[in-house]
Amino acid sequence: MTENPLLRNFRIAVYALIFEQGQILLARRRDIDWWNLPGGGMEIGETVEEAACREVREETGLEVVVERLVGVYSKPQKQELVLSFLCRKIGGMLTETEESSECRYFSPRALPLNTLPKHRQRIEDALLDQERAVLRNQLTSQEEDQRPPIA
Repeated sequence: MTENPLLRNFRIAVYALIFEQGQILLARRRDIDWWNLPGGGMEIGETVEEAACREVREETGLEVVVERLVGVYSKPQKQELVLSFLCRKIGGMLTETEESSECRYFSPRALPLNTLPKHRQRIEDALLDQERAVLRNQLTSQEEDQRPPIA
């Protein structure tokens, strides 16, 4: 079988959905000034759980455990597969980090206007509270996602 050179650059990303008293934790990214769920790309040698915990720690200062898979998102335009996990805080303190200028909890019905649209969808999927993970295609481009929101 011939190796597909595009798959060498395929990325797997993990994102954490951390709820506390009905509110969802978001981090404000320094690089694009948008709010998003804590998460990012897996590193070589990591499990998905290790990657999710590391990303949360790096972006928020919190320690978490992964409780369950919420969604699997195909992003073919970026050659990316995204896994979102419901996580539970077990320690640490919210802090400003190299990647995030601020971390805060928001009501899912009152997210900041500059919350990344794909992340809004992942939060909505978590609120469905389904037994099985959601399978979804997220086909918009990064440029489309980062257009100013319509108020």
